[in-house]
This record gives sequence, C-alpha cells and structure tokens, in this order.
Amino acid sequence: MPYQLSILGVYVPTVIVLCLIGIAITWIVDRVLSRLKIYSHVWHPALLQTAMLAGVCAMLGLLVYH
Repeated sequence: MPYQLSILGVYVPTVIVLCLIGIAITWIVDRVLSRLKIYSHVWHPALLQTAMLAGVCAMLGLLVYH
C-alpha cells in the first residue's frame, strides 16, 4: 500500500483515510453498544469510545502496512 493516495488529484496520507474509516466503524459499534445499553455498565463511556477508536485505527494500520 502506498504511503500517499491520490484523491481527485490531491495527495492524502493513507493514515488519514484509515482513520476516517476507523471513525465510521467506531461510530457503528458505538450505536450498537448504546442500543444494547452496555454503557450503563461502563465507568467512563467517553474513555471507552476513545480506546475503541484508537484500537480500530491501529488494527486497520496493521492490516494495511503489515
């Protein structure tokens, strides 16, 4: 995978694209967890959401660059 992607003639780092995909995945998982009322059992929901985003982006990066 190249380190830069050309999107409409603009070179964008691949990491930014992966993070945008990670945000979408985290948002979907967040909606599922909120419908299942998992957040009532979590000490700090915002901390869980941030950790999920970091984990998803890290996994996407490992999948692409490994």
